[in-house]
Order: sequence, then structure tokens, then C-alpha cells
Amino acid sequence: MDFRTMIHPREGDNFMRHSDKMMLIGSCFSDNIGARLKDAMIDVVVNPFGTIFNPLSIASSLHKIIDGEVIAGMDLFLANGVWNCFDFHSRFSMANKDAALERMNRSITEAHDHLRECRTLVITLGTAVVYRRRDTGEVVSNCHKVPQHEFTRRLASVDECTEALNAVMSRLHEFNPELRVLFTVSPIRHIADGLEMNSLSKAVLRVAINNVVRSHKEWAGYFPAYEIVIDDLRDYRFYNADMVHPSDVAIEYIWQTFQATYFDDRSTQAIARCERVSKRLKHRPMSNNPDVVARFNADTQAVIANLKKEYPYINP
Repeated sequence: MDFRTMIHPREGDNFMRHSDKMMLIGSCFSDNIGARLKDAMIDVVVNPFGTIFNPLSIASSLHKIIDGEVIAGMDLFLANGVWNCFDFHSRFSMANKDAALERMNRSITEAHDHLRECRTLVITLGTAVVYRRRDTGEVVSNCHKVPQHEFTRRLASVDECTEALNAVMSRLHEFNPELRVLFTVSPIRHIADGLEMNSLSKAVLRVAINNVVRSHKEWAGYFPAYEIVIDDLRDYRFYNADMVHPSDVAIEYIWQTFQATYFDDRSTQAIARCERVSKRLKHRPMSNNPDVVARFNADTQAVIANLKKEYPYINP
């Protein structure tokens, strides 16, 4: 007797290669899978604007990347002792305005160049709830703890989400005709407004994605990360103590499923080898003996040299 309803993603055509350039953008779930890709030594850019949750802001960020748009000083504001931008996550905020501006613009430039050569873009939507500035009417990516009365908050409609994503999808295909786009819905639960709103929000995202994928089915698809956690794993033991974020075990399970669905066998073997080396690079010898440390470091460099001979495109 089976005690689980396992999710079996539709078999892909194994279009991903270990040597491919990739980009992930969206919810912090992108950071989770992006970390796995980096450990596999895949050339990936993860969240060039930082964590973004709603589809309208994600679409806007992709337009900016395509255009190579420059952020101006007037786009930044000072709050809580640091300079922020409503388009960027707080990890780009800095006490020095010029430094923050340079960091943001460098990220856009690097993302623009990377996206042009990308083979796969993964877009992870987190919530359909949007915050719109009362003074300008613009939807923000992050509120940066600005008082809530300066925003209007509402649930974006399926049509709004579909229209925003379809518009940027057309531009993505024009910008990089070789690009494949995968959508996911983040399994992270947005419970600040209650589980009812979280459920409604995820439903809006799922229907919007289905609309977009049907319109661009030749080069777009959906990976069921949300369904894997909600319907396959389906147990609080696969969440962290906050009961909101998936645990490392759940993320690893999704990562393994993602690999099996999209990477060919040779790439899977390369990923396994690179992951072992990444783990070694993070390891620090327990001994304080300089000879032991030196020998460990020399062995590590030899392992990396051999790996680069087999996979010359990697950059450990």
C-alpha cells in the first residue's frame, strides 16, 4: 500500500547541460536551488535584484535587465541609515549612496550580459499580493520597512499577472531566441495574511503560469516545486521550525527531482563530481598542524586541476 501521492514531473527532453549558462529570478526559493546549482559549478546568476516575490515586480526586473537600464541617484532613498531602492532587495542597501548605486547597476549590467547567453531562465513566483506606492502608483519589489500607509496592498488578478508575464516573455524570446523558460511556484508559505490568502494567492499564480506556458509552449514549461512539497512530501517534518520554509531535506528532494527531469546523464555525473569538490572546498582541516593544512590544500588544488581538465568551462 502506498502512503504517498508522489509527483512525477512530465519528462523533459533533457535540454539542460552542465556547461550551460542559467539564471534564476524570483522568490527566495530561487536562492535555495541557485545555491545547489552553484555547488554543481554551473555558471548561474541568481536573483540579480535580490529576492522578489510578485510576478509584476519580477516582470519589471526582467524588462530592466533586457534594457540594461541604469538606476539613477533619484531612484534611491535613505531609510534606517542606508540607501535603498524599491526595485532591489535590502541586501543591495548600503550606508554609502554611491556604493549602493554602483552595486545595483553592476548587477544589472552583469545580468544583461549573462541573460543574452543564457540557455535556461527559471522564474519562481512567490505571491500574487502586490504593494503599490501611493505617490507614484508603481508596484514595489520590496517595501524596505517604509510605513505601510505609503502603499496600497491588494491581490493582483490572474489577468494582470498573465499580461505582465506574457509581455516580458515576448521580449525575452526576442532578446535571446535560444532561451528556455521554466516557471515554478514557491512552496514557501506566505502566512502573514492567513492561510486562506496564501492559498488564494498561490492559485492566482498557478493559473497565470498555465496561461503563459500555453501561449509560449515551444520554449516555456512548468516545474512543480510547489506541488512536490504540498502534495508529495505533505508533512510538517519537511518544513523548518517556522513551518513556513521548506527544510534542507525537502529542498534536496526537489533538487534531485529537478536534475532527473531536465539534465542528461553526462551532466548529472558532472554535477555529482562538482558537488563533491564544492563540499571539499568548504571543508576546513581540524588540525592546526601547518604541514597537515598545507597537504590538504595541495590535494584540493590537485583535485580542482583534474576537474578543470575534464570540464574546462567550470570556474570553481
